[in-house]
Amino acid sequence: MRSKREVSRFQILVEIAEHQPAVRQLEIADRIGLTPQAVSDHIRELVDDGMLSMSGRSNYVVTKTGIAWVMENAASLESYIRHIRLDVIQHISVWTAVADGDLKTGDMVGLYMKDGYLYAGKKSRSATATVYEDAKKNEDVGIVDVNGIIDHHEGTIHVCKVPRVQHGGSRRVDKDKLKEIVATTRMTAAIGIEASMALKSIGKNPDLFFGAADGVIEAALHGITSTIVIVDTEFTNFLKKLGNTSIEYVIHDLTRQ
Repeated sequence: MRSKREVSRFQILVEIAEHQPAVRQLEIADRIGLTPQAVSDHIRELVDDGMLSMSGRSNYVVTKTGIAWVMENAASLESYIRHIRLDVIQHISVWTAVADGDLKTGDMVGLYMKDGYLYAGKKSRSATATVYEDAKKNEDVGIVDVNGIIDHHEGTIHVCKVPRVQHGGSRRVDKDKLKEIVATTRMTAAIGIEASMALKSIGKNPDLFFGAADGVIEAALHGITSTIVIVDTEFTNFLKKLGNTSIEYVIHDLTRQ
């Protein structure tokens, strides 16, 4: 059924088949959400098309042609519903994790976060799931029937402000302090060329440059603590973005006096 008209005709034929021969058009209209006039027009067309036979003012019977048409479209609907139930809904309800060991279909597994990834293993955890399909260690594994709360802690973002080039740029950055901060975090990011050069001056290439602001926020939400070095002209905008999250952050002004 590719149009609203065909859907309405299908509904009307089903209603008539269920209540024939004495059918009240007003009741059909109420049940399927059409106006009585629209129902009357559709019934007239169905009679003309040989899908309904009429005897008297309100007596209708679905013909063999009408029954065949209903059955054909019902089969199409059933196939579509099966596709939704088995393919679409099942796809949505299957989570993806990393297998921390060889897992078999039907295994009960515990879920936990590690290095920003969701892992599934045989050790008991506060959150559990069932393995959807066999997987070997360190492969992606489908899991279903997730229960409980996954033990998870957000990461912290260390926000390191550096001066723009007009005020000295990377040459006025406290390199020792930057090294100390970077050494305590797993990921580094830079916003602005001055910030990127400051990191490179201590032998560290930023993990993120393009899309760095969103990247460190996403990483923190997955439990990864990071350092973001940011030129002062972008500093306020980034803090506003952070203010819309629940992520903890620490500000460091790295401008050397």
